[in-house]
Amino acid sequence: MLNSFWNWFVIIITVGSILACWWLLHWTKGVSDRSPDDDGSTGHIWDEDIRELNTPLPRWWLHLFNITIVFALVYLVIFPGLGNFAGISGWSQIGQYDAEVARATEAQESVFGRFREMDPDALMADSEAMEIGGRLFGNNCAMCHGSDGRGAKSFPNLTDGNWLWGGSYDQVLTSITKGRIGAMPPMGAALGEDGTREVVAYVQQLSGQKADPDMAAAGQARFQTVCMACHGMDGTGNQALGAPNLTDDIWLYGGSPADIEATINNGRNGNMPAHENLLHEDRLRLLAAYVMGLSES
Repeated sequence: MLNSFWNWFVIIITVGSILACWWLLHWTKGVSDRSPDDDGSTGHIWDEDIRELNTPLPRWWLHLFNITIVFALVYLVIFPGLGNFAGISGWSQIGQYDAEVARATEAQESVFGRFREMDPDALMADSEAMEIGGRLFGNNCAMCHGSDGRGAKSFPNLTDGNWLWGGSYDQVLTSITKGRIGAMPPMGAALGEDGTREVVAYVQQLSGQKADPDMAAAGQARFQTVCMACHGMDGTGNQALGAPNLTDDIWLYGGSPADIEATINNGRNGNMPAHENLLHEDRLRLLAAYVMGLSES
């Protein structure tokens, strides 16, 4: 909503510009009604026989310009364009958007309505539901998790049985709807250079990798002092916190000694964006069912 000054400023500039166009058009249109002895010359002559003529616009062409000006004035009466005047039609971008959303929702009710009462197992067994879920996944999730859901470094693989925040249908649905923020704090300063290398060796040993046994033993004591609160005494993680299991061979940020050391020194920050404001509840349920189907397959 414009204040009084800008409201009248817009009105005056808009209407004044249209009227100025009308005046300019008729001032420069040329003389259409001449006397019989008028040769149409402006009086400018060059090289004795080259005359500048004042030739008027054809009537039909002039009327097209007039119709355009009338159209502009009528448009500004019907639709918004003159400051705070909303137009007699009451049209607005928001109103048109809401109407289009309502029409789309009504049209899609026949598609999504039948899935609303299905439980997750029934959704995963329904081929049409999985086709729709696959398209939703491709439009909203594939850019991070890949078109096949296998993820990449720092983006979880959704086709295995490993879940940072839990793998039940409700937990997956919550992850999609509300999003997740996983924060691994930097621990390099707390552990020191030697302590970091010892914890790296212990984490390697936990996951079945070869590591120096003496360093791993020293790293275990440090792990249980600094890391146990999130990853647990045995390193199996905590899904309530999104803390990964360190005893398997699945690594979100890489499992090489250098990758593990970088994670401990610098920390990690993962952000799964919330989709509750992007997708309707019906779509979220189908998308969660599709992700569950990826894992079970």
